[in-house]
Amino acid sequence: VQLQASGGGLVQAGGFLRLSCAASGRTFSSYHMGWFRQAPGKEREFVTAITLNGNTYYADSVKGRFTISRDNAKSTVYLQMNSLKPEDTAVYYCAVKYYSDSIKAPNAYKYWGQGTQVTVSS
Repeated sequence: VQLQASGGGLVQAGGFLRLSCAASGRTFSSYHMGWFRQAPGKEREFVTAITLNGNTYYADSVKGRFTISRDNAKSTVYLQMNSLKPEDTAVYYCAVKYYSDSIKAPNAYKYWGQGTQVTVSS
């Protein structure tokens, strides 16, 4: 599985961005998908995830501001980020869950995209 993330950029606080992650392969609809982020000097952290059935999970820090969605026909998962804050600045990664660990654990994911930089200025 190959993942290609896009949509990052520089935005002012309060602004919005929409990230996309396109997956290769014909079994996208059978994947649970997640978004993680990593800020400089910090560990990679869970942001949000969506199951193959469309159930969603969010980190408390983004709940109410971020929305994950998927389009199985396009093999793409999206992350709509609204009301962005400077603390949202990070490299954002999409990933395919493969292992049985918690959907919020990075170790549960086997395939990762290359990351896209999101910078929120104050």
